[in-house]
Amino acid sequence: MDPQVGQDMVSSQQAGQEAGPEVAEALVAPETRPAPAAAGAAVFDARGVSIFYGSFRAVTDVSLTIHQHEITAFIGPSGCGKTTVLRTLNRMNDLVPGARVEGEVHYHGVPLYGKDVSATAVRRRIGMVFQKPNPFPKSIYDNVAYGPRINGIRGKARLDEIVERSLRQGALWDEVKDRLNTSALALSGGQAQRLCIARTLAVEPDVVLMDEPCSALDPIATGAIEDLMQEIKSRYTIVIVTHNMQQAARVSDRTAFYSVLVNPGSDTRTGTLVEYGTTEHMFSDPTDNRTKAYVTGRMG
Repeated sequence: MDPQVGQDMVSSQQAGQEAGPEVAEALVAPETRPAPAAAGAAVFDARGVSIFYGSFRAVTDVSLTIHQHEITAFIGPSGCGKTTVLRTLNRMNDLVPGARVEGEVHYHGVPLYGKDVSATAVRRRIGMVFQKPNPFPKSIYDNVAYGPRINGIRGKARLDEIVERSLRQGALWDEVKDRLNTSALALSGGQAQRLCIARTLAVEPDVVLMDEPCSALDPIATGAIEDLMQEIKSRYTIVIVTHNMQQAARVSDRTAFYSVLVNPGSDTRTGTLVEYGTTEHMFSDPTDNRTKAYVTGRMG
């Protein structure tokens, strides 16, 4: 287990109420950040994961490893569970009444759904960018500074530094540096999505999850987001859900293809992971015939 990750994700309140003395001691010990893992090290390791909403099994038996400083794409037809699995990686499904996860999901070796793990702390380390740009009705500056302020950063010089760095990482600084105090709602769709990415990066996450971030954008804005992903993957691990197979082929290092299992008796549909591998393999020589049919357009 990565001690820093475990320390960060266990809340102090839980430590006092639930965790054993070893966890409590780790929380008050001086912070010691381990050396960064080598590129390609496992960030997420999922084994036998099934996701339920009440009694309905939405996704079944997903096992895969997501690697550091890579872009991993989830592809597949509508309803196959891509976004459901993505939301499992930062416990967003916890917010859905009746949702539960079976199986194991480890993040840097830490059980993501362990009883002592704080879902709020998980989401600080694992950020998410949604399908539709959702800037706050605030200025551009205040959008980016929102997360750092929530985390206790108050000094203007420090906030100025974070805002500029995040907007540069989001490839937006040159376009907005002279109007930081204007409303973020006046930005174009592509600019708004890059602002949302910058806002996510402002809290310095370890992982960025992206749920169809380009689906509402024009080709030029889509290209800008794709270029941005390539630029920031040296600092972040990225997982993207996309319906655009060409996009997956262009930007990702690894691709997971999901499909749907249909119960003919009840007509219920359950998502399943069909195949996972390097993007080159998945698009040039997939092992499973279902993958081959999907990537060649014979199955939608």
